Amino acid sequence: MKDQNRIKLAFLPTPVEEMPHLSQHLGGPKLLVKRDDQTGLAFGGNKTRKLEYLVADAVKSGADTLITAGAIQSNHCRQTAAAAAKIGMDCKLVLVGEEPETYEANTFLDDLFNAQKIWTTWEERDGVLEKLFEQLTTSCKPYLIPYGGSNVIGASSYFYAVEELKNQGYDPDWIVFASSSGGTQAGMVLGAEHFGLKAKVLGISVDKTELEYRPDIKQLANDTAAYLGIETRISAEDVLLADEYSKPGYAVLTDNEMEAIRTFASFEGLLVDPVYTGRAAYGLIDLTNKEKFG
Repeated sequence: MKDQNRIKLAFLPTPVEEMPHLSQHLGGPKLLVKRDDQTGLAFGGNKTRKLEYLVADAVKSGADTLITAGAIQSNHCRQTAAAAAKIGMDCKLVLVGEEPETYEANTFLDDLFNAQKIWTTWEERDGVLEKLFEQLTTSCKPYLIPYGGSNVIGASSYFYAVEELKNQGYDPDWIVFASSSGGTQAGMVLGAEHFGLKAKVLGISVDKTELEYRPDIKQLANDTAAYLGIETRISAEDVLLADEYSKPGYAVLTDNEMEAIRTFASFEGLLVDPVYTGRAAYGLIDLTNKEKFG
């Protein structure tokens, strides 16, 4: 297996906790949560795992500036900005949306980490990102981190996260989580297959349909396997997605997500965000009520 460069940014391994009160409330299966909100960098989150490998690759390439893109309140951008500050690099963020009069939440934190923000639209995002990268090559050494950190380097971090889970003594029947840019799911489904877990890896799609999403995740998982130098491969049937919860659209908070957020908070004292984990929480609750998990 490939010996990857890594810079320690996260507090690992993250703990696994039981959720007995939520399990009892739902009258369903035993529920546990792996606390990747506790990775530590800038309030934590799953992107810190990816950044450990992506930033290491940036350093190896001699870069002095990190560039990435995301939505106006992107968790990925917030953690990228923090990683840049931690290792002494500049950071440029291409954010989708209109520049607010007052920065708040993640945009405020981006400011604290001294990241420069460039505002654009969904349609123009990729073009603006590419143009920015080209412009910066004349004055510095930029390193481009893809949307969500979802390339083979980023996905490999969740391949190792599955190994971490197994080493903690857990092999659940299901792993349920929010799936969007695809890197987290690609890494986990590859890891589950390679390390011999029985777990079915189910992504609750935040913004795409199963038909448009599944081929990309399968391709990224198998590209990651090739990058890691392992023979394990996955098929399209291994990529499990529930896309019925994505219909309201990206970052559209509905009563369903709000109720799921309240449920997790009131029964387990656990806070989840409205865009990703909140939608996955609603999907988990709904599928449990429908006896998806037995």
